[in-house]
Amino acid sequence: MGTIADRVATPGAGRIRSRLAAREARLGYLLLLPTVAVLVVFLAWPFLFGLWLSLTSAELQDPGRFIGLANYKFEFTVDRPFLQAFTNTFLYTGVTTVFKLGLGMVMALLLNQVFPLQRFVRAALLLPWIIPTVLSTLAWKWMFDPTFSVVNWLGVHLHLITYPGPNWFGNTGSALVALMIVNVWRGMPFYGISFLAGLQTIPTDLYEAARVDGASRWQQFIYITVPKLRPVLLVVLLLSTILTFADFQVPFILTNGAPFNSTHVLATWAYQWGVPGGAIGLGAAVSVVLFPLLAVLVAGTLLLLRRPE
Repeated sequence: MGTIADRVATPGAGRIRSRLAAREARLGYLLLLPTVAVLVVFLAWPFLFGLWLSLTSAELQDPGRFIGLANYKFEFTVDRPFLQAFTNTFLYTGVTTVFKLGLGMVMALLLNQVFPLQRFVRAALLLPWIIPTVLSTLAWKWMFDPTFSVVNWLGVHLHLITYPGPNWFGNTGSALVALMIVNVWRGMPFYGISFLAGLQTIPTDLYEAARVDGASRWQQFIYITVPKLRPVLLVVLLLSTILTFADFQVPFILTNGAPFNSTHVLATWAYQWGVPGGAIGLGAAVSVVLFPLLAVLVAGTLLLLRRPE
């Protein structure tokens, strides 16, 4: 009897579950509507409007006319500072990402150990990330100042450089190095604290088993730490690379393209065309150039995240 009753009741129960699932799905879509509205208003619409502006000759107080890809052609064939900014953006992002990744990993491994004042040290190392970017960059600008440079003074007294030290903003090479130093200093805590959170999710049993098997510290790091940190590593790299590609505040405040527009990145060069220069269409075109590059980066990272370990 019980078996027959179960057979009879099963279709009805299945229909009830399916109706409940449908209601939950509709409720889920309903709850997503505010988020979708925010994304459309503050992300999708500005992006599409910027894309349209990049195809026009728009200027301040002049909506301009549709000119197709003329702005992009001008950038890649005539606008030499754009090509310099394009190169600087890749150099700035690539070099700083490598250093932030390495130093952030070292920071996370050190903070994962037990030592006195552990919580205080963790909080102190987060200060570069917490301090407003404008204030910290202005402080660094003073530290790199050719007349009052604390960096040069320290370098001379430690016999690392000769008196009076380099004029950091006097040539392209040293100005880019100064930009990279500030970006690494500011971004390293983000890597460190993210990796630290990932390290604390790795079971200690794995390390104990590896030590029993005679694995060295380096082997434990390569075969346990890195594979287990892979999802965190990829996400942090993705977010940091996007933020560095689009970084505006540090390059604008520290050098603003000096000397002679040679240290601009795409974000600051777009601003120069669009705001002081008044060529809104050209400025929008410079900004849009970043989109396909970042889209490829995001797609590649998502593919790596889906791959099994």
